[in-house]
Amino acid sequence: MESYLSFALLCFTSFITLMNPLGIMPVFMSMTSALSAEEKRITAQKANLVAFLTLIAFAFSGQLLFKFFGISVDSFRMVGGIIFFMMGYDMLQARLSKVKLSKSAARKEYVSDISITPLAIPMICGPGAITNSIVLMADSETAVHKAILISTIFIVCLISYLVLWGSSKVSNWLGETGNKVMMRLMGLIVMVIAVEFFFSGLKPILLDILAEAGK
Repeated sequence: MESYLSFALLCFTSFITLMNPLGIMPVFMSMTSALSAEEKRITAQKANLVAFLTLIAFAFSGQLLFKFFGISVDSFRMVGGIIFFMMGYDMLQARLSKVKLSKSAARKEYVSDISITPLAIPMICGPGAITNSIVLMADSETAVHKAILISTIFIVCLISYLVLWGSSKVSNWLGETGNKVMMRLMGLIVMVIAVEFFFSGLKPILLDILAEAGK
């Protein structure tokens, strides 16, 4: 019983840290500032559902997929950095708030687009969370451990959903000007995170190339 509790604690602390719902909240607020409260709720719900399904899929088949396609976690981290940088640059220019959402079809398409990328992947479900799900599934010796892992991922995604859903109240309090200022500030932060993501993935690849060249 104690081993199950310690494993559950490990799963929860690692996923809540890597997925970081509070860190995602300002970006979510900026990207959904032109949406209604119901549309924000749908966006948050869909983003976390996609993140949950992605983590479960990688937990059970991640190692096989990475080996089959020859993909490394470091390459995935570099791509995530590039996506982050592009998104941060748009936020810095306040372009995200200029999207025309007058038509119902356009609003639905926008909600669908941002809920999958970049909110679900790579923000909520980033390289770190995906790697963590693969490693912890490999460490799950029994069916109980696997059930604990799946339950923990669900709980963390639920917490993330509640945090993002509640952010609409903060967005209303800030107003249009406050949201634009926050968007630019978060754009800078997201771009810095993107650079860290990119080079943290690039460094191991370069070291491997140099090691191969030195042989």
